[in-house]
Amino acid sequence: MTGDQLTLGAVLARLEEREREITAQAEATREQIAQLTARLDELGRAAEEVRITRKTLLELPDPQPPAPPAPKLPDHPAYQQIMAVFAAAEAPLRARQVCEAMDLEIAPNTINNTRLKLKRLVERGILAETEQGLFTHPQP
Repeated sequence: MTGDQLTLGAVLARLEEREREITAQAEATREQIAQLTARLDELGRAAEEVRITRKTLLELPDPQPPAPPAPKLPDHPAYQQIMAVFAAAEAPLRARQVCEAMDLEIAPNTINNTRLKLKRLVERGILAETEQGLFTHPQP
């Protein structure tokens, strides 16, 4: 045999070395596959969480606009008395009926003053005038 020719032992040694290289590459590839599979599982869970979140948000009712602040009652005690009369009333009232309920003198001037107070309460949104001279709590 010449130097250019390989002996059977040298061929077997090269084959063994090549087998080790292939085995090492296969093991490295398996490791990469395991890492990529784990990453794929993570991404699948994250996508599922996003789908669940989207579904949950779509099922939520539309938010209601914030309620406007409650109208402020004037400080004068007559307004508290008027509101007490309406709290006890079961039907809309006229200015004269409010005067009677407050035990005020039934005189044109007293009724007109009470009507003016009722109109102020309507302007503030505290009461509603359902028809000319007929007052009640506003309907929601």
